[in-house]
Amino acid sequence: MARLVYHCISFFFLSTVLYTLCYADSSSSDPLQKPTPLFTFGDSMSDPGNNNYLNSTYALKANFNPYGITFFKYPTGRFSDGRLVPDFIAEYAEIPLIPPYLQPGYHRFTDGANFASGGAGVLDETGQGMAIPLKTQLEYFKHVEKQIRKKLGDEEGRALVSRAVYLMNIGSNDYIYAFATNSSLIKLHPEQFVEMVIGNLTAAIKDVYEKGGRKFWVPTLALLQSNELAKLHNQGLLEMLQKLETQLEGFKYSTTDFYSFLVDMIFSPSRHGLKQGKKACCGKSPFGGNNKVGMNFEVCHDPSEYVFFDGVHPTEAVYQMFARIVWNGSRNQTWPYNLKELFEAN
Repeated sequence: MARLVYHCISFFFLSTVLYTLCYADSSSSDPLQKPTPLFTFGDSMSDPGNNNYLNSTYALKANFNPYGITFFKYPTGRFSDGRLVPDFIAEYAEIPLIPPYLQPGYHRFTDGANFASGGAGVLDETGQGMAIPLKTQLEYFKHVEKQIRKKLGDEEGRALVSRAVYLMNIGSNDYIYAFATNSSLIKLHPEQFVEMVIGNLTAAIKDVYEKGGRKFWVPTLALLQSNELAKLHNQGLLEMLQKLETQLEGFKYSTTDFYSFLVDMIFSPSRHGLKQGKKACCGKSPFGGNNKVGMNFEVCHDPSEYVFFDGVHPTEAVYQMFARIVWNGSRNQTWPYNLKELFEAN
C-alpha cells in the first residue's frame, strides 16, 4: 500500500512538472500575452497536496486511496475524489493546474501559487504544528512576490501581482478546532470569537493588498457544529468586505454564499442531478463529520451521485458546480463581481 501511494505521488509530481513545462513553452510564443495569476490561500477545501510535505496526522492528509479516484485516478493530497474549486478556476482562466507550493521542483509562479493546507485556520493556534496557518501562507506569498519581482523586474512584477486574483477560502477550522479541543476560545461570547477570526482575516487581506493585490474572492463558510457561529461569521465577512471596498483604493472583491449552496445540495440533491445528500460516498455521514476514509471503509460506486466524498469534504461533482457559480454566476449567486469579471478587470 505504502509503495503504491509513493509511486502514485511520484507520477503526479512528474506529470505536473511536464504539463507546466509544456505550457510554458507554448505560451511564451506570444510576448504580448499578460498572464493573470491565481494565488490561493485556504484549508482542505483548496489544498492540492501541501500537507503531503508536512509531518502531520493521518486525519490531515489525503495522499492515500480512495482520494483522487475520479479525475487523477490516484491520490494527490486533495481532500476529494478529484479536483477542487481552485483547479476548476485555473481551467476556466486558461492557466495550468497549479501544484502545491511545497512540492519540490519547477514552479511557474507567474501563473500563481497555491499555499492552502488541510486543517489550516485564520488563527495561528488552529491546527498548530499540523497544518500551515494563514500567517505562514502569507509569508510564503511574500517570498513568491519577491521572486516574481526579481525575475520580471520591479515594474512588471508589481503589475503582475496587481493583475492576479487571490482566493481566500479559510475560517471553518478555527471554529471546528475550538470545539474539538475544548479551547478557551469557546468560552468567549460568540460575537467576540467571530470578531477575532474576522479581524485576523481582514489583516491578511490588507497584507496582500500592501504587496499589490487588488482582486479577492472570499466565500462564506459552510455549515459548522455551531451554525450560529457560521451565520455570525458570514454576516461579519460581508460587512468587512464592503468596508474594505470603501477604504482601499482599487480593492475589488467577489463572495459566494457557500453556506446556502451546500444546504441546498444536502437537502435537495435531486434538484442538482445528485442522488445522495446526507450520506457520504466514503466514511460516515456528513453529520457525523468523519473524514478518516481508507481501507476500512467501503467506497460508493459513483461519487458523482453524492454531495460528500468523505464525511466532511464534497465530491468533485459538487466542487465543479460551485466553481461554475463562482466563475460566471449571476449577481444573486456571487457578487458584486464573479471571478470571470475579476480576471478580466484591470
